[in-house]
Amino acid sequence: MSMSSQKPYLVRAIYQWLLDNQCTPYLLVNTNHEGVVVPEQYIRDARIVLNLAPDAINALSMDNDWVSFSARFSGKAMDLFIPVIAIQAIYGKENNEGMFFPEEEHPTPPAPPTTEPKKPTQKPNSGKPSLKLVK
Repeated sequence: MSMSSQKPYLVRAIYQWLLDNQCTPYLLVNTNHEGVVVPEQYIRDARIVLNLAPDAINALSMDNDWVSFSARFSGKAMDLFIPVIAIQAIYGKENNEGMFFPEEEHPTPPAPPTTEPKKPTQKPNSGKPSLKLVK
């Protein structure tokens, strides 16, 4: 029997534990994973740390494949989407207590959540259109 990953359950549990202990939940994300939508100007060395405190974000959703929420960056609201596979850690800002996860290798991310705006799934190799002759 194949069981689902423990990771999304652990992320949700540690998040609640941090809040219960009056800690600020921080999420460490590997931005190299496909599907990660975060403000690019805050990425350092393919990583970003996000504050998940309830007073800092809106509409937090944590399911088994995705963490999504909206937050303000330099005064501008932005919707963020993070595949669970891209999460490297969830920990408290105040004491670094939490859980760090081993790096996972998966060739394809989960299907995007249905609430996410549709984006092109393939990026063209160049800006030029290509035609294929069909006989």
